[in-house]
Amino acid sequence: MPLSEDEQRILQEIEQQFYASDPGLAGEISNHSLYAHCIRQMKLAGVVFIAGVVVLVVALATATNFLVSFAGFVVMLAAALWFERSLRKLGRAGMDRLSTSLRGGGGLRGLLGLGERGSDSGEG
Repeated sequence: MPLSEDEQRILQEIEQQFYASDPGLAGEISNHSLYAHCIRQMKLAGVVFIAGVVVLVVALATATNFLVSFAGFVVMLAAALWFERSLRKLGRAGMDRLSTSLRGGGGLRGLLGLGERGSDSGEG
């Protein structure tokens, strides 16, 4: 059931008062995504996966213990499953939002969070 005009006006007044009383918190809340946790988990799983690859390659290249290389493989497998689980939690709506934000500007830098905090590099 949609809001009436009076309810919409009251809601807008409350929102304006909120922005006026605490602009820092209001800006932080408006920039926060519902999917930020899943994306953060996917990033972390990717880093763990790469660490597993490094352990596996180094262990096989130096001909160290087979169990170390197997542990690297297990870490890779666990990270891939963790990534997949986070991707399922993200869902179709989250993937659509993620792809839109990647297309809208920022690309990989936006996904990694580098574009938001870094200085302007002249990209537009």
